[in-house]
Amino acid sequence: MREVDQAVAFLRTRLPAAPELALVLGSGLGGLADQMEDTVIIPYREVPGFPLSTAPGHAGRFVAGRLGGKNVLCMQGRFHYYEGHDMAAIALPVRVFKALGCRALVLTNAAGGVNWDFNVGDFMLITDHINFMGANPLRGENDDTIGPRFCDMTHVYDPGLQQVALQAAAAQNLVLRKGVYLGYMGPSFETPAEIRAFRTLGADAVGMSTVPEAIAASHCGLPVLGLSLITNMAAGMAGKRLSGDEVIEIANARGVVFQQLVKGIVAAL
Repeated sequence: MREVDQAVAFLRTRLPAAPELALVLGSGLGGLADQMEDTVIIPYREVPGFPLSTAPGHAGRFVAGRLGGKNVLCMQGRFHYYEGHDMAAIALPVRVFKALGCRALVLTNAAGGVNWDFNVGDFMLITDHINFMGANPLRGENDDTIGPRFCDMTHVYDPGLQQVALQAAAAQNLVLRKGVYLGYMGPSFETPAEIRAFRTLGADAVGMSTVPEAIAASHCGLPVLGLSLITNMAAGMAGKRLSGDEVIEIANARGVVFQQLVKGIVAAL
């Protein structure tokens, strides 16, 4: 795929070392890049074929360096379907990670709690997802050099990586809940009726990202670890209106703890 080849060729001229792991830093996790050593910053606008990130709180750049003893390439800010990007643009960075030789992808996000047992500030290990975005990044002509026309989705979120995450959380005395993430197109928040329906479908958390990236990773054979920070209880659950500012506020408040968890996971991978 021409877009992947061009981006990879450019990044190889800028990266300090071949990355072992790739991280997509969602809301509240952007500060993790500040803990990296020997960093090189590459704005998305400089990478051939890359769109710009317009989501609030997303820096819109790659940060490459050392974290937890590993060579890591971070996306400090991601692309969302609700921003107007097509699914191919959202899948592009994932395919670039694979082509650069990354052996695992850590996807993080801020999410709304759907499970009544969850609380604001909880961390959730994504064990599976439901694609409710109405689109799929694999739609269209398939590139057989990247992955099969019909890719298996049985173990999108790698069981081995999940065990590493659970052990890292236990070592930090953190409760890491497990659950199903439902991807919703956005940018409007869900209605209370939709949340009731999503709970019936088996969702534990809901958000507007992660699913397209996870599908693209499964397609190209890149193992995925998914982590959510529950920044609010979903519509109709807390008896109040939802606000994007509140999501960012909670993400920032719990961000330091979330960052330490991810750092511990990276060190153990």
